[in-house]
Amino acid sequence: MFFSSLNTNPIISNNHLEQIAGHRWLSNINKIDYAFQPIVNIHTGVCFGYEALLRDYVTAGFRSVDEFFDQAFSDNMLYHVEVMLRRKALEKFSKIPWNKQVKFFFNLDNRVLNTKDYMPGNTLALLGQHNLSQDTICFEISEKHELHNSNEAVEILNAYRSQGFKIAVDDCGTGFAGLKLLYHTRPDFIKIDRFFIQDITNDAGKRLFVSSILNLAHLMGSIVIAEGVETEQEYYCCRNIGCDMIQGYLIQYPEADISRLSQCYDHIRILSEKEQRKEKFGDENLIDLKLDIVEPIMNYCNVHEAFERFKSRQDACIFPVINQNHEPLGVISEKSFKEYNYSRFGSELLRNPGIGKNLNKFILRYPIADIHTPVEKILEIYSSNEKMEGIIIADNMKYKGFLSAHSLLKILNEKNIATARDQNPLTRLPGNTVIHRYISEAIRETETQYIFVYFDIDNFKPFNDMYGFRQGDRVILLFSELLRTWTQYSNRFAGHMGGDDFFMGIQATSPVKVHSDVVNMANQFRNDVESFYDPDAREKRFIVAKDRKGLQCEFPLMTFSAVVMELPAKRKREYTTDEISRVMAKNKKIAKSSPEKLSLIRIEDTESNAPPPFQANVSSK
Repeated sequence: MFFSSLNTNPIISNNHLEQIAGHRWLSNINKIDYAFQPIVNIHTGVCFGYEALLRDYVTAGFRSVDEFFDQAFSDNMLYHVEVMLRRKALEKFSKIPWNKQVKFFFNLDNRVLNTKDYMPGNTLALLGQHNLSQDTICFEISEKHELHNSNEAVEILNAYRSQGFKIAVDDCGTGFAGLKLLYHTRPDFIKIDRFFIQDITNDAGKRLFVSSILNLAHLMGSIVIAEGVETEQEYYCCRNIGCDMIQGYLIQYPEADISRLSQCYDHIRILSEKEQRKEKFGDENLIDLKLDIVEPIMNYCNVHEAFERFKSRQDACIFPVINQNHEPLGVISEKSFKEYNYSRFGSELLRNPGIGKNLNKFILRYPIADIHTPVEKILEIYSSNEKMEGIIIADNMKYKGFLSAHSLLKILNEKNIATARDQNPLTRLPGNTVIHRYISEAIRETETQYIFVYFDIDNFKPFNDMYGFRQGDRVILLFSELLRTWTQYSNRFAGHMGGDDFFMGIQATSPVKVHSDVVNMANQFRNDVESFYDPDAREKRFIVAKDRKGLQCEFPLMTFSAVVMELPAKRKREYTTDEISRVMAKNKKIAKSSPEKLSLIRIEDTESNAPPPFQANVSSK
């Protein structure tokens, strides 16, 4: 019933569209404008594409975008209105100077695919008018409306894809179609709705949902775009979970003036580089060194040529396939040609125009990972499908190379060895080298607020002397797990300086919030550590042990002292690590002698002897 290939000639002429649409809808569409919002690589800030968003619908007499399309559907004008809107949006997109280097994301109302007057060919004709390729277009299919005749609709979508168009599932997780839509469309992109991104840092349920969608998407070879990213905290969480791209106000508001759009958003790149330095995500060089530089095959290549490539390269079992923009589409495998390999006339069959001109049916969708992705995330993707020979690696969505399973394991092993050198052997928390690096980077970023917290367990030595080193190690592990719990968010860092000394660093947050967290940590540690004492000590609330001079003394049950130091944003100068250490050491004594076991300071206030900006209030038993 539907087409097997798309006609490049326009099926509906402009005059015919105008005759069908009538004055009312022509008037409505003339009032409509489009704004563009960038979709960028989460690691580099390089713009991958722009979503075209309908604007001025109120001027056209509609209260919402949904009302606009619902009315067009009710008037049996949806398909014709869609074609006119595509024409208008593409004309504006074509005026972006770098339009051939980016994608054009256009929202497609699902109901169009089920309309009786649907006709193929118009989008290709529009692209031809502006000298744009099919690779430019990505149709966004929303979960808002169900695909009633899914077989016919999917046939249309597959025909779009066979011609080089991309398919994205929009608002993933909010509609009623859910996994059914993903199953039918097998999209190139999955866009996670803003609902799941908002406050994701503090919502474990949302993090679990996004992580699950990511695993499913990467298994299908789909790229994940987080929509509605508005804060740095949301950005960091999406990055750490493994999202490939982001869209939202943090990058840029939708912009009707195309002269204000950019090819690269440096503030996103800077955020990523900060995270790489702090969390040691420096896997890019390791991955680059181990990449197999397999020469890809172009998707317009003749099938017989691809078959001959395997015959000439006996050592190769797969070849990545890319389009004319060097974007990876998947792989072709030696197994794809198995039936032709063992056929007497296999080579001749592949020369047959009915088979040999369409490489697409031989392409296997394969997971794609950006070269900046942490190797642990790449391993997660690989582990989800045991039949994969490896992972396609891209740089800003351009083909970079192929990472085999063997190379991936070697990278992971090298990284684990390097990480172990910088970890405390007992707690596995970053040690002094990494802590020093974190502090050094933080004090250089004078525009950004940081808070450092130094922890020292009180009365640990007497406990260790009385109960033994094994019990002492258990206390250290108890505190390290407590610290991990309170630093699980992306803007927090935990380290073990050695012995019973620990460190926490926090970026861009409220000092009052940190103070509250430290108070809660102190109360939790005090309650938990009681179980390490014998009943008599718990009842008396102290133990008797020798002090540093060898004298018998009473020592209260363990707690900890903490120095909380704020480095405010827009600092007057760049402090040195020695200055930070001296202030910390001085206030460590103050914290130990204070009833609250806390010393709260603001680094620039130390020069003027100003009072601390907030007060401590630690409950005691």
